[in-house]
Amino acid sequence: MISQELELSLQTQFVDARSKRHEYVTLEHLLLGLTENGSAAEVLRTCGASLDELREQLTAHIAQHTPIVPADRQVVTQPTSGFQRTLQRAILHAQSAGKKEVTASDILVALFSEKDSHAVYFLNKQGIDRLLVMQCVSPGAAPETTELDAEGMRQVIVYRDREMSIEATTRVLEDFFLMERQELAEVLNELDTGGKALCGLYPRQTAEFIVEQIRAYASKHSLPLRCETALQARRPRA
Repeated sequence: MISQELELSLQTQFVDARSKRHEYVTLEHLLLGLTENGSAAEVLRTCGASLDELREQLTAHIAQHTPIVPADRQVVTQPTSGFQRTLQRAILHAQSAGKKEVTASDILVALFSEKDSHAVYFLNKQGIDRLLVMQCVSPGAAPETTELDAEGMRQVIVYRDREMSIEATTRVLEDFFLMERQELAEVLNELDTGGKALCGLYPRQTAEFIVEQIRAYASKHSLPLRCETALQARRPRA
């Protein structure tokens, strides 16, 4: 699912972080790797980025803020939750678009969902945002107008127990469905009043992947949250 070029970039960042005894590999590590990745670097240059300045800022931030594993402990470098969410978003987007591979450019676009990260902050300082990157990735791309086969689509429905906090529910909706503020408020209201909410319509494989990930997350964190897929309601024929 991950392109060979991207896999090499990710592996290089993990190896480099481990060699420096970094406890975590972060979004800043990820973006630094993308500046060295051929296709992602080309997109950044097209967007007007100064790659040298970006690398300098990221390297300094990583050196100052990444915890170092003590010499008497074995180094087991782990990805941060933001790093994992970014990869997951890129995979979901690629699947939804029917792409066979996730590329470095997909990761670059997905990175902007981590709005509070220093990686995004450094990009924004150079006037680079998600929309600009998307335009540089697919210049002149027309909006998708092809209707998907309704029988191949699945609704993703979330059920929330009242014991589950609003904060935990919000985190799931933001991380797994990439919801913006208005949509998030509407879904939270549905969950609060009815205990369930429709959280999106996806191709079958993507819907099943989302449900699997949410179930695993809920189990790991002992959350009273259920999620399932359902067939899209058929429209009556004229």
